[in-house]
Amino acid sequence: MTIGPYISAPPLKGTVQRYAMALSATLGALLVSRALTPFVGTSFPYIALLPALTFAALFCGVGPARLATVVALLGVKYWFTTPAHLLSVPDAPQALTLVAFLLASSLVVVFGEVHRRNKEELRRSQADLETQVQERTAELATANEELHGLTARLLQLQDEERRRIARELHDSVGQSLAALNMNLSSLGAHLDRLAKAASLVSDSTVLVNDVTKDIRTISYLLHPPLLDETGLGSALKWYIDGFAERSKIRVELQLPENFDRLPRDLETAIFRLVQECLTNIHRHSGSPVAKIVIAKSKNEVRVEVEDHGKGIPPEKKPQFLTNGTSGVGIRGMRERLHQLGGTLEISSEGIGRGTTVAARLPLANNLEMATAASASSKL
Repeated sequence: MTIGPYISAPPLKGTVQRYAMALSATLGALLVSRALTPFVGTSFPYIALLPALTFAALFCGVGPARLATVVALLGVKYWFTTPAHLLSVPDAPQALTLVAFLLASSLVVVFGEVHRRNKEELRRSQADLETQVQERTAELATANEELHGLTARLLQLQDEERRRIARELHDSVGQSLAALNMNLSSLGAHLDRLAKAASLVSDSTVLVNDVTKDIRTISYLLHPPLLDETGLGSALKWYIDGFAERSKIRVELQLPENFDRLPRDLETAIFRLVQECLTNIHRHSGSPVAKIVIAKSKNEVRVEVEDHGKGIPPEKKPQFLTNGTSGVGIRGMRERLHQLGGTLEISSEGIGRGTTVAARLPLANNLEMATAASASSKL
């Protein structure tokens, strides 16, 4: 990033070059004046020399400007004053003109040197400011990377906590409810003659069965065991069947039959992506159908979730199509995919034309990370 062209052309570099340019400008002005004097008069040399001295003062420095002033005075003395001898004294008008030219030249040299020094100071300040901007930009980039890492770590901890809660619900609470259900069933068998008590026990058994079913469903939704045991395909089919039954939305899943296992983080990310997309379709789109396509190539996995619902309103479209302030679920998906080196694209053709969510996840880096994590866990 540059601050802007605050200053004009830079001064000439090199001592010899600066002196040569100052002398060239002065001699050129003298030669032009010599050629034009018969036509424009003896006052023209002073007019032509002032721009040359100004150039020397601004771009060549105080030393070359002084030398140019001396050369200009000598040129005027020998070429444009009469009589043109070394020891001759010009008449009063010519002497006053020479003195005035000398004063004007001195002022030009002084102001030119002041301007040149100010310009150099401004250039140094500009360079320092650009350096500070680059340092702040680098610090901001580092802070953004740290924020991405922290968000990804938070999502990973969230998945681990979901896995632990699901296991606890299934192993402890589920087993206790199963034992309670057997006790109530046994008690109900001995209370045949007490119709009222048997009815209450029967109702309690139904309630326990419902609670057991709900806890099993919550446990599976938090982290389906199929995702760890048999892989992404089985977990997605189980989840989609349950989602379709609850939401009455017809979901089509296109998944290759020979879809191999992926690294655990990759499978978790894809499952959460599909879960979030289907939840958004149920809550917001009003679409009666949804289509999920998962394809794997040599280098990447591509996931597309499409619906035929309301689409994204025009006023909210920039938020979804970029990394703007979209919903919490969308931001979570972006951060999860970003940590794995993937990308997320959301497209909508307008109101009533549905929405498509497409994600790309690279395989090479994630396979290396999974191999390294597996090796470290065995140590």
